[in-house]
This record gives sequence, structure tokens and C-alpha cells, in this order.
Amino acid sequence: MSVDVLVLLVAVLWGAAAGALLPRAAYRFSAPPGEAWRDACPAAHPVRGWLGPARCGQCASAVREGPVAAAYGPGAAVPAVLTALACVSLAAATGTRPELAVWLLLAPAGVLLAVVDVRVRRLPDPLTLPLAGTALALLGVTALVPEHAGRWTTALLGSLALGAGYFVLHLINPAGMAFGDVKLALGAGAVLGWYGWPTLMLGTFAGFLLGALYGGVLVVAGRAGRGTAIAFGPFLLAGAFLGVLAGAYAA
Repeated sequence: MSVDVLVLLVAVLWGAAAGALLPRAAYRFSAPPGEAWRDACPAAHPVRGWLGPARCGQCASAVREGPVAAAYGPGAAVPAVLTALACVSLAAATGTRPELAVWLLLAPAGVLLAVVDVRVRRLPDPLTLPLAGTALALLGVTALVPEHAGRWTTALLGSLALGAGYFVLHLINPAGMAFGDVKLALGAGAVLGWYGWPTLMLGTFAGFLLGALYGGVLVVAGRAGRGTAIAFGPFLLAGAFLGVLAGAYAA
């Protein structure tokens, strides 16, 4: 088995395993804005831990209490498939360069953020801010490893630049660009900036383009008006993902 095939196999297995552990965190973080993170299932049984399936053992065993559904959150299949696809795509683009380890570690967090934002239009601070710090820290270590293909300086500057740009958009239109998107932009700017300014611009443009296309489809389908707000986090993340893929291939 060649090294490249082994890397792809590891990426798929890692992505599937990591994605399968996201449902409980997705449920707990999917609280409406302004509310505390969920710590109980719909039947008020306590939910312990953050990783694992979103199923309540007490509900499953409460036969005498009536037909209470044991599953209280999203299933594992969708996040597992999404994370596996993201990881194998990143591995195919990056190859055996050391920054691949960073992309594989960050990918599950990106999928989790996208799932939560789609569910409740909220990007949790315990995920967005640590994502940016972790990305910069890991890329800083990667910059010390031979054969890397990026620059930590542009990763730092990219984080600041994209965060500042989104902050300006938030000041101009707070209803259209939430502050959670500003915080997420710090992490997106770091990973895009690693491969340079062209990659940063490409990933940023891709995110806005995808968001605009989605909004246009909703308007044409009659499911939204011109002023309808949508969850932008998934498109910001998708743009960053596409930008990193392009940057990795070109590096």
C-alpha cells in the first residue's frame, strides 16, 4: 500500500469516527440565542458529556412511562459522512505535508459549527474563539516542521484581516452579519491565510458566492424574501474549505 493511499484511508477513518461523535455536542450547543447550553434531553433526563450519540439511555429504558423517543438529537450518519468527505478531500489536496494534521483536527469542529448554525442560527463562542486560537497555535508548530507549504505570518495576518472585514460588515448590517460570524472569520482567515493572500481572497469570495446562490434559490422558490436572514456560518466554512483545497493543490 502506497503512502498516499494510506493517508487517504486514515483520513476517511478519522473523519468518520470523529463525525460520529458530534451528535451529542450538536444537541447541547443547539440552544436558541440567549439560552444556556442544553444539559438535559427533552424528557428532562440529564445529558452528560459532550461527545457521543444523542440518545438517552433513561428514555430507552422507560417503557412504563410511555413511548418516549430515546433519540433527542441528530443522528451520527450525516456528520460522520460530512466529516469523512471533508477529511479525505483535504488529504487528497494536501498529501503528506505536515499541515494536513491541522486540517484533519479542525475539520470536525467545522462540521459541528455548521450543524449548530443550521439548527438554531447560532455559532457558539466556546467553539469559534478556540477554533481560531487552535488553528494559529497548530499552524505555528507546523511552520517549524520541514516540508510545510504555508506561512504562519500570513495565517496570523489573514485571521486579523478577515475578522476585521467581517466586523465592518457586522457594524454596517448587524441583522445580516451576526457577531458569531465575525468570530468564526478569525479561524477561517487563519487557515486561508496559511496558503497566502490569493487563497484568502478566493475562500472569502467562495463563501459569499455560495451564500448568495443559496439565498437566491430560496427567493425563487418563494421560501424567503429579499430581506430574509440566513445562517451564514455554513457558507463561510464552505468557502474556507474550498479555499484551503485550492491553496493546498496549488502549493
